[in-house]
Amino acid sequence: MKGRVVLVTGANGGLGTYVTQAFLDAGATVVGTSRKIQQSDFNNANFTALPAEISTRDGAKVLLDQVVARFGKLDVLAHTVGGFAGGQSIADTDDVTFQRMFDLNLNCVFHILRAAIPPLRNTGDGRIIAIGSRAALEPGAGVGAYSASKAAMVSLVRTVALENKDAGLTANVILPGTMDTPGNRKAIPNADFSKWVRPATVASLITWLAGDAGKDVNGAVIPVYGSDV
Repeated sequence: MKGRVVLVTGANGGLGTYVTQAFLDAGATVVGTSRKIQQSDFNNANFTALPAEISTRDGAKVLLDQVVARFGKLDVLAHTVGGFAGGQSIADTDDVTFQRMFDLNLNCVFHILRAAIPPLRNTGDGRIIAIGSRAALEPGAGVGAYSASKAAMVSLVRTVALENKDAGLTANVILPGTMDTPGNRKAIPNADFSKWVRPATVASLITWLAGDAGKDVNGAVIPVYGSDV
């Protein structure tokens, strides 16, 4: 990955930390973004922290303008931002919860894609890898807003794959099951953590898709369910 410029959204999150480190270990120049990212989050000369608000079109555009101005290009977008809410049936889901799920899981993707696609097309072999959820394909009771937002995100990314294949740009979605992150352990303390997906596994898949070996994979929806299949 030497010479490749990678933007990781949610770079200091439960999964984003692993993804950022994996790209740094592979020799990439990594720009990590989140609302509260700091340069001290990663001790690596190839890491640059750029705090940003990607929930708006303007915020996403400002971020991408900064990346291109500083590094001259963008080769890879790894989007790990997302959120979860559950526990209510569709009939009982309130407007605020439904809208929040779509803001976090769909609208943020929409804004960052619009800003990132033009520079990614310019490279001739740009890569987009987004993190979805198993719930996008296998919705469950009590998580309707979350599942719907993730399913819509999958559709959006696959459309991007179709629209930009002429420029050598690929776009793929990874659908993890429950990941073994500190946040999930705290939320579900009595679960069997051994069945959960390891974040490092997902990070390795993302770097593979972003490398030369992954160039023929486009528009894919890749399940990563751990042993809980």
